Amino acid sequence: MTEPSDRKFKQIGSRPIRHDGLDKVTGRARFGADFALPGMLYGVFARSPHAHARILSIDTSKAERLEGVRAAVTAADLPDLPDEWMGVTEGGTCPSEDSQNVLAREKVLYHGHAVAAIAATTFEIAREACGLIDVEYEVLEPVLDLGRALAPDAPILHENQAPFGDEPLPQGPTNIARQVAFEGGDLEAGFARADVVVEGTFETPMVHQGYIEPHACVVDVREDGTSEIWCATQGPFGVKRATAMIVGCDANGIKVTPSEIGGGFGGKLSVYLEPVAHVLSRKSGRPVKMQMTREEVFRATGPTSGARIDMRVGAKRDGTLVAAETRMAYEAGAFRGSAVGAAAMTVLTPYRIPNFKILGLDVVLNKPKAAAYRAPGAPIAAFATESLMDELARRLDRDPIDLRLQNAIEEGDHAKYGPAFKRIGLRETLEAARAHPHYRAPLAANQGRGVACGFWMNGGYQSSATVSVDEDGSAVVRTGSPDIGGSRVALALMVAEELGISVARVRPFVGDTDSVGYCDPTGGSRVTYATGMAVIEASRQVIEHLRARAATIWGVGLDAVEWQDGCAVATKGAAEKGSLPLGEIAEQMRMTGGPIVVSASLSPPAAGPAFGTHLCDVEVDPETGCTKVLRYTVVQDAGKAVHPTYVEGQFQGGAAQGIGWALNEEYLWDEKGRVENAGFLDYRMPVASDLPMIDTVIVEVPNPLHPYGVRGVGETPIVPPLGTVANAMRAATGVRFYSLPMSPPRVLEALESRQG
Repeated sequence: MTEPSDRKFKQIGSRPIRHDGLDKVTGRARFGADFALPGMLYGVFARSPHAHARILSIDTSKAERLEGVRAAVTAADLPDLPDEWMGVTEGGTCPSEDSQNVLAREKVLYHGHAVAAIAATTFEIAREACGLIDVEYEVLEPVLDLGRALAPDAPILHENQAPFGDEPLPQGPTNIARQVAFEGGDLEAGFARADVVVEGTFETPMVHQGYIEPHACVVDVREDGTSEIWCATQGPFGVKRATAMIVGCDANGIKVTPSEIGGGFGGKLSVYLEPVAHVLSRKSGRPVKMQMTREEVFRATGPTSGARIDMRVGAKRDGTLVAAETRMAYEAGAFRGSAVGAAAMTVLTPYRIPNFKILGLDVVLNKPKAAAYRAPGAPIAAFATESLMDELARRLDRDPIDLRLQNAIEEGDHAKYGPAFKRIGLRETLEAARAHPHYRAPLAANQGRGVACGFWMNGGYQSSATVSVDEDGSAVVRTGSPDIGGSRVALALMVAEELGISVARVRPFVGDTDSVGYCDPTGGSRVTYATGMAVIEASRQVIEHLRARAATIWGVGLDAVEWQDGCAVATKGAAEKGSLPLGEIAEQMRMTGGPIVVSASLSPPAAGPAFGTHLCDVEVDPETGCTKVLRYTVVQDAGKAVHPTYVEGQFQGGAAQGIGWALNEEYLWDEKGRVENAGFLDYRMPVASDLPMIDTVIVEVPNPLHPYGVRGVGETPIVPPLGTVANAMRAATGVRFYSLPMSPPRVLEALESRQG
């Protein structure tokens, strides 16, 4: 199962209605906050009013005496855990820091950091009780930006934490938690060969994923210590593992059922509620429900990092790139674990650059712990790279797409982090963008067009799937991969393609941690790719069973039976037997060996990297600085679009989020580290009226690692927009913007400064 099939697909590439669509549009689908149990309590957090402070004492006695309160929890109710980084660097974890992020211990490290929680008979009583908790603090200076965090005299968030990563590491007290470096060639010799050097310092703020549904869960701990968790998550097995670790119980006793999920984009990979609800339920002897307000989501869940990137790029007069150097500092928030590693892997990868040096710093400061956000780290990195590529094209008087084509990596070239690429589609996306009518459309005054590329490596990781056949000839596919982008219908299409039946005859099912085999979380654009491969393998094994059953019915050898278009077909001297449709074989399962149920599992060693090229036209009002996106086109290599409608939707969604990031979105902090815009009224995300219809072009360059040629598509589309919009702004205004967002006040200030 390593080479893409050359056959003509019958189901793959079609556009059926998704199986969960009716429940979603009618409101029957049950999301995290929709679940309830008889007699349950309601849990609420008490949160820190300070961004940085020592906790001198916590007294919950007055809160516990309030009528209706049934339990209280602080970090003292949680076990001590190892204070070391565990697992692979990217996607690793520190148990003690995960626990401290759930409930603060010696210090609070951001405004809104949870310090205690109450379970009561109503949410209102629980909130009132939280106000009765006495916490004594020693307020410390908050560290709120990278400049202060890296200053020699900066307050140190974690006094006993030493940085790790690539040598040479910083010595002495530091807020640098990790260092990552890649280099190749001879950097100084490369720059010595350059005829043109462009450089800049680029800054982006923390932004939030903006998922529609806030975090919610219900936890029921029984008398024997076993428990069930119902929650909105991208990874139920991850919730099971993290909850068991943080509360100090046996993971074998936890069952996690994922609800429907109202958006995640990486932000629902972490646990915030479940361990605390678990302890509250254990202490009270009752099920406990917890759900965040929108304000809590903004203040206390992981946004993506803010960053500062210093970069220079050198090229010969003919446009050949010869050298590049970048230093990237990423905000990790209160605890280490920003996406700077992924940023270092993606920042220069789309282009051949023989001499390069990449340094990435993971920096802690008094803000919420950063979490994944759709291609974590890569959009920020691409903002710097693509801005300088645009500037280089201007300096050399070159078409920006032609310059990128000249330097685009191809099959056999190495990523900056090491591996050689198999077949990839970067050049194809650039050529499709150049050929698109959008690229040649005329522009008026105060309008400009930008182009940028983006790359995401995509994930593989562990997946399993079970495919079974019912007596009526229909099929069920069960996996542990929550559906956040249409993966259920994609997996059903794969079963239908293999078995040769209608996709309407396949029922896809996302199971709980007791009913399905282990699956790593839905993230990294891995589900249709990796879980899909498990589904295909299980389906092909089902076919072998069906062939064997047909052979038994006919009384012929297995080698005399083939599978074609949903039927067993007799061959090799048994042609007179004709064919048996799947439904007829299924009706006779009882007499031919019993139910047909097959499971398959795998852990692909690699995934299909994906590239995209975006085009954007903007118009800037010189009187107000207001920017209108006139036209936007996404061109991306999907390998093979299993369900083109949902592939297009992923393209459009990533572009919309990236446009918002570029033009308006940012966390605003006061001087004490308090978030000033913790709600959608003040945190300005784009709505439908802010955007044009986003055009999409699906390029299909088959991924040789997948039997259908599939590549993950969900994350790449958010990588180019920051650079694409910034380059369009440069064309429209004549001003290069090095800091995001390019909001009306900042644009107007830049225009007035230019005129002055």
